[in-house]
Amino acid sequence: MEKLNQETGQIMAERFGKDMIIALATVENGVPYVRNVDAYYEDGSFYVITYGLSNKMKQLAQNPVAAISGEWFTGHGEGTNLGYFGKESNRELAAKLRNAFAEWIDNGHTDFNDINTCILRIRLKTGILFSQGRRYDIDFT
Repeated sequence: MEKLNQETGQIMAERFGKDMIIALATVENGVPYVRNVDAYYEDGSFYVITYGLSNKMKQLAQNPVAAISGEWFTGHGEGTNLGYFGKESNRELAAKLRNAFAEWIDNGHTDFNDINTCILRIRLKTGILFSQGRRYDIDFT
């Protein structure tokens, strides 16, 4: 397993540093649950705007282990609720997410006045990336 380096970091940023659908898996009582989410990747983490009272957030609060799968990539990491989308400490990240999700973010689906609208960070620990016929086993820690 190799550490995330310039080459693999660039591939990840090009592939996922925009609005991208990924599969997110969580676990509850030993049972896996998977759903598709809109995500944005940056510096070893995927970010998702979600509802803090959703099943995925409840499951991650009990067990932060998460797995993701997207375009020729699978990874494992830890899910953390960064709190309300509109709070001051999320301002810079929220601006990046607004830009990444500009096509749909203001379509009325998300209530940014609701304090339960939050940012989920999936900080990757390990991943397998395929690119140009090559397999990269990546250590994100």
